[in-house]
Amino acid sequence: MRENSALKKRVGIWIRVSTEDQAQGDSPEHHEQRAREYAKFNEWTVVEVYDLAGVSGKTVMENAEAKRMMADVKRGHITGLIFSKLARLARNTKELLEFADFFKQHNADMVSLQEKIDTSSPAGRLFYTMIAAMAQWEREEIADRVKASVSIRAKLGKPLNGKSPYGYHWKDKKLLPHPGEGPVRRLMYELFVEHSRKKTVARILNERGFRTRDGSKWSDTSVGRLIQDTTAKGIHRANYTRRVADNKPWALKPEHEWILMPVEPLITEELWQKCNDALEARTTKQARPAKHAAHLFAGLTFCACGKKMYVPSNSPKYVCTGCRNKIPIVDLEAVFRDELKNYLLSPDKISAYLKAANGTITEKTQLLETLRSEQQKVKQQADQTYQLYLKEGLTVEQFKEIYQPLDARKKQIEADIPRVEAEVDMLTVKSLSSEQIMAEARDLHSRWPKMNQDERRKIVEILVKTIIIGNCEITLNLCYLPSFEEMANGQRIL
Repeated sequence: MRENSALKKRVGIWIRVSTEDQAQGDSPEHHEQRAREYAKFNEWTVVEVYDLAGVSGKTVMENAEAKRMMADVKRGHITGLIFSKLARLARNTKELLEFADFFKQHNADMVSLQEKIDTSSPAGRLFYTMIAAMAQWEREEIADRVKASVSIRAKLGKPLNGKSPYGYHWKDKKLLPHPGEGPVRRLMYELFVEHSRKKTVARILNERGFRTRDGSKWSDTSVGRLIQDTTAKGIHRANYTRRVADNKPWALKPEHEWILMPVEPLITEELWQKCNDALEARTTKQARPAKHAAHLFAGLTFCACGKKMYVPSNSPKYVCTGCRNKIPIVDLEAVFRDELKNYLLSPDKISAYLKAANGTITEKTQLLETLRSEQQKVKQQADQTYQLYLKEGLTVEQFKEIYQPLDARKKQIEADIPRVEAEVDMLTVKSLSSEQIMAEARDLHSRWPKMNQDERRKIVEILVKTIIIGNCEITLNLCYLPSFEEMANGQRIL
């Protein structure tokens, strides 16, 4: 039976103070004391306190404290609820009305100290509905102001809500490469160029002991998303997505609303483009890694008219499928050899090569440091788990569940560290001076005939973007000098 006498009214106190309000000195203790004084004045008995300090007012009904309060109302443990103002109960109009209906159904009162609302009367319920609508309006106004400030903050290069992309972190209000994650993300692109499959890259990263920022294993989805992210090549996108609905994923905004900010790149734009071209080809054309070309310049040779040139089975020449323009295979190869020699002997190219060589060694050294740091972190976690087990803080089963994955990961890292150390040693030993490179380039003509077709094709694939055959001229569009890593990884092509 409920106690109907006001002198014996049993009430609860509802406390919900936002983190921001607490920072400004509006403490939960203050709200509780205010409600207790009000109950004391009315000679009510306070039997429960429901503390939701720091909980968002957007939705509260699923909160454990809210459920406990409603259960107490339902069983008659309390017959009223005191809160400082409507916005402290909830800011969602629907939930506020549902609370009111629930309390009315169970003959309990809701008391808002600031608005002086008592929902037991029709007038109080009407006023409550009006004030509740205003509370949600206030919240939406705040949300609109925050939304409007996003583009301005992005243009000023200030941090926005949300995590920084993997490989980067916010430091001194700037987006900078992360010393631990950066080398791993760079490795991701290198592995994709080598294997052309996201699942393979994810598997290799996991086998080497690398994990995502939250400690999960890498997946093909996470690898693909990061490969496509432009931040790695030095362009960070902001304000480019919007929420369609609470139960739907994000959608892209129109491009004119995007904010593009320059940041320090982790990889070259050429490497980023190469990976993303491969991704796009596999998505749109269901492409598979290409088969070995039958001819040295197959797929790279174009006629000046725009058509591709192929070598028919009954001809020793590259032939245009449109205008029938032709060039002998041996002539095109001779032109390529001469052009390649001049290209490699360029002082500017030699300088760029040496810079890339030093950069590659630095990248691998950073990766090694990341692995060693991760090794220490995993070892520390394993030691802490073991100590907790010795102190009987964990059962045998709990210990196995926590310790075994850590031990497996530690072994993965321990196996990978020597491999990376060997790579650093190899790159250091094979670091060539400009004189050595030039000497190798001068010897190109004598070594080229000794190479097999696959070795020659590898050189062409690395260096040639397109070859344009005109009536009286040949234009070779070369991509870049072979990277130091490509040459050091058993691909010394000169």
